[in-house]
Amino acid sequence: MKKKVGLSIVTIFAALLLTGCGGGEDNSNSQTNSDDVNLKVWVDPGTGDFYKNVVKEYKESNGIDYPIEVVESDTGKAQEFVKKDPDAAADVFSMPHDQLGQLVEAGVVYENTKYADDVKESNTEQAINGATYQDKLYGYPYGVESMMLYYDKSKLSEEDVKTYEGIVAKEKIGLNFEEAGADYFAVPFFVSNGSKLYGADGEDASGTTFNDAKGVNTLKWIAAQGKNPNVIQANADLMSQLENGSIAALVSGPWGRENIEEILGDNMGIATYPTNDFGDGTVQMKAFLGVKLYSVNANTKNPLEAMELANYLSSKAAQEQAFEKMNTIPSNKALQQSEKVASDPLASTVVKMAQPEFTELMPKIPEMVSFWPGALSVISDSYKGKIPEDQMEKKLTQLVDDTSATKD
Repeated sequence: MKKKVGLSIVTIFAALLLTGCGGGEDNSNSQTNSDDVNLKVWVDPGTGDFYKNVVKEYKESNGIDYPIEVVESDTGKAQEFVKKDPDAAADVFSMPHDQLGQLVEAGVVYENTKYADDVKESNTEQAINGATYQDKLYGYPYGVESMMLYYDKSKLSEEDVKTYEGIVAKEKIGLNFEEAGADYFAVPFFVSNGSKLYGADGEDASGTTFNDAKGVNTLKWIAAQGKNPNVIQANADLMSQLENGSIAALVSGPWGRENIEEILGDNMGIATYPTNDFGDGTVQMKAFLGVKLYSVNANTKNPLEAMELANYLSSKAAQEQAFEKMNTIPSNKALQQSEKVASDPLASTVVKMAQPEFTELMPKIPEMVSFWPGALSVISDSYKGKIPEDQMEKKLTQLVDDTSATKD
């Protein structure tokens, strides 16, 4: 990072660099004096103090004297907040990558025109894909997350949990096929078995093939789990089911570790998803991969400074601190391969799950908004036995047709 000097030269460069890019016609001409710069950044709830220290280090190491306000926000609703009032939104904001398409389509997120090479060189391919929409890089990845398998090592062995059949043949597993969140959990199984969700890259609105033969077999498999005595429907009661011994395995994300470890103690096992046969041969079961991004508001009056800040907040140094102090799993390639990450059972499992073999990057296109309700209904009703097998293809075709274009 370079100290802010020679702003008249920077202004000329900015005008050339940013002409035609997102962010408004006059943004580049506003950066005439560092006294005019004033940035705000939205960060995840509970991370405000951490990022205030990161911003303080950033300012001190780069000789920056303009104010940067750090505000905690519900970044899961970033697309809602930013689209509602872009002028009032933060210059830099944290967001889950699957909202990127909505923000780009609304014209409220700024293309990464200055640090694209840094991002592509430093982060994993999956993270880069999460920060990219329609072949343009918009985001600054700083973390990855996915669900994984937790199990009781006193009841299941490492060999048992390598296959789904190995688990349910021996013990009960708690899974959510009925309630809110079942779509997030089960939709990747269709992709695991070879069907497509919005095409090969997740950006083809007419590219969902869940109604093909493999998709129908996947739905049949889901229905069969409703009759499997060793598959227990569990959602809000997941931890209580584990605590009372009703289940010996479950799936959750990094967010579940603390509670699970409190219940199982030294018997807590963590593993990648197992393999399974959905009816077309053994395949690797997949989960959705989420990429945590920083993005720049297209309406910022200071795009160069905002991009520089976003790049720093997602830098290797910042990601390393976030991992050490908040257990945020880094998207940085070097950090993922470091001893610190490799020696942590949860972090190393998430890093492995973050490979394309184990996860499907959640699509970023706006059509996903309309996909969730229909997918939940089909999955839940099939699990409950409400959809006969001879009606499954019809139901899946309806889902594909209804979610092939954005609904108003």
